[in-house]
Amino acid sequence: MRRPPAAGASCRRFAIQGFVVVFLVYVLAVLVLESPLLVPMSVPGAGAATAASRPLHLDGAGERGRGGAPARPLKLPHRETLSAVGRSRRLPGIVSGLDLRRLNATRSGSLRKVAAEAAAAGARVFSELQTLAGTVTELDASREEERSRCPHSIVLTGVEFREKGRTVELPCGLTLGSYITVAATARAAHADRDPKITLLREGDEPIMVSQFMMELQGLKTVDGEDPPRILHFNPRLRGDWSGKPVIEQNTCYRMQWGTSLRCEGWRSRADEETVDGMVKCEKWIRDDEKLSEQSKTSWWLNRLIGRTKKVSVDWSYPFVEDRMFVLTLTAGLEGYHVNVDGRHVTSFPYRTGFVLEDATGLSLNGDLDVHSMFAGTLPTAHPSSAPQKHLEMLPIWQAPPLPDEPVEIFIGILSAGNHFAERMAVRKTWMSSAQKSSNVVARFFVALNGRKEVNAELKKEAEFFGDIVIVPFMDSYDLVVLKTVAICEYGVRVVSARYIMKCDDDNFVRLESVKAELKKIPRGKSLYVGNMNYHHKPLRNGKWAVTYEEWPEEDYPTYANGPGYVISSDIAASIMSEFATHKLRLFKMEDVSMGMWVERFNNTRDVQYVHSVKFCQYGCIDDYYTAHYQSPRQMLCLWDKLQAGKAQCCNMR
Repeated sequence: MRRPPAAGASCRRFAIQGFVVVFLVYVLAVLVLESPLLVPMSVPGAGAATAASRPLHLDGAGERGRGGAPARPLKLPHRETLSAVGRSRRLPGIVSGLDLRRLNATRSGSLRKVAAEAAAAGARVFSELQTLAGTVTELDASREEERSRCPHSIVLTGVEFREKGRTVELPCGLTLGSYITVAATARAAHADRDPKITLLREGDEPIMVSQFMMELQGLKTVDGEDPPRILHFNPRLRGDWSGKPVIEQNTCYRMQWGTSLRCEGWRSRADEETVDGMVKCEKWIRDDEKLSEQSKTSWWLNRLIGRTKKVSVDWSYPFVEDRMFVLTLTAGLEGYHVNVDGRHVTSFPYRTGFVLEDATGLSLNGDLDVHSMFAGTLPTAHPSSAPQKHLEMLPIWQAPPLPDEPVEIFIGILSAGNHFAERMAVRKTWMSSAQKSSNVVARFFVALNGRKEVNAELKKEAEFFGDIVIVPFMDSYDLVVLKTVAICEYGVRVVSARYIMKCDDDNFVRLESVKAELKKIPRGKSLYVGNMNYHHKPLRNGKWAVTYEEWPEEDYPTYANGPGYVISSDIAASIMSEFATHKLRLFKMEDVSMGMWVERFNNTRDVQYVHSVKFCQYGCIDDYYTAHYQSPRQMLCLWDKLQAGKAQCCNMR
């Protein structure tokens, strides 16, 4: 017979059950109120939309650039994602809030059609990008593995070389000891009136020209740019301005030529640096074949009789019209060496910023007929063009959360999707000082690339570093101006900056010097600071021609060179207001566009224009504020010098 439970045990059971219920309620309340996963992503004063996804309603009383500070997003962890929240919300810091639908047909002019097409294509690509997994697909991985296999040597006949457009791909570039041998015949001189060679007056006879170019080229970087020339080797048999046969060598990066090395028949000075122990220029005799033959005969006779005294020999210019030659280019430890018909002619030292694996193409053009080409001792491993070779996925380079208070300077950095190395170099150098400052914010502004794998890597890079703002249109040289508008939008609407600086990803910024320059100007003053261009006229002919439809005026407004300039926030707010009300006029040259917008603003409020050549347009000068056309390696060189207290250039590429 079972006994009924005691009254005390029943009370204890009810007490335990009650305690469990209270505990569960408490845990549920903590989860609901404290968990960041369940807190709504609202922005104070912004309603339901985030700052990065709101349309730019800046007209009327809603213009925040003139009144109180704009709403700013909540602090987010470094690793943001591109996945949408609902249908219209995107996490801030990753995607620009620029609404490309606000481009007006009449004010956008000739850019309207190309901008509309780029925006529509970008919307499709971005939609696909949002659905991608966190890693590249297996197909992309297999393609990457396939691309990594490179031939050890390449052999082409003259016919095969011409069929390839006189350019051959070197998939993995070059390595130490790589060589390229070309058998060719220099053509006879022909009459030429090219103004790039000489300026002829009316009635002058054309000059006779015979020259050719052998170039080691790099991969294209962005639409509208020529590939960089890692080595430009240009023998001029006839037609040089000096009237003598010469050999000129140079490099070209971002369409900007370096300092040329000219061999004019004189041996390099004894005190001049050598390249792997070889002189940069050998001596040759000009216009005296008889003496040259005597010198050769004397040299051989002296060798035969065993004379111990060193005998100097002068050779003729290595290239002769209608005569075959065999040229060998070798990659040494310190530079390239050129031998013609078995003798050394010239050596060209490597320039900072270019590495051997950058030389992924060989081009031969001009007055020569190629009979055969052989490249040997080539690297079989793929060069470091893959993003994972450039990006250092370390927390130290991640961007900190956006500050809660308005900032002094916002720096928008224009970049292309496949510029992984350039962005990493900026992070590791001058941008690191900006990230450590509480009143400076810097972000890259990148449009979408035509290659899916580049966009996939860009997505991962953006999510990890948290310093990239994607402007969702297909990248185009003519539409860089849209990135500039996006920089203004971010500086005004997201971080509420006093000053907004625009620069390029190959621009090195001495941040403290720029800040010091801005402090010279009274607070509250509208300003436009940079390397100003006055009374410039559009080019109507040539590669960079501007049509009257694109720019009907005869002069450009005063404008700062595009690589680096600063505007005050009221100018940026005015730009966004006109963009929102379909009044903003666009022009394909973004720096001229900014000058045009500032000039329009200056009609209603006085703007202080500040000109300084220290915002360098071409390369670098000592005590620079910004240095342009700096390769990733030059960025690191400049940073090392700046850390040592020296604002000095690393000019050699």
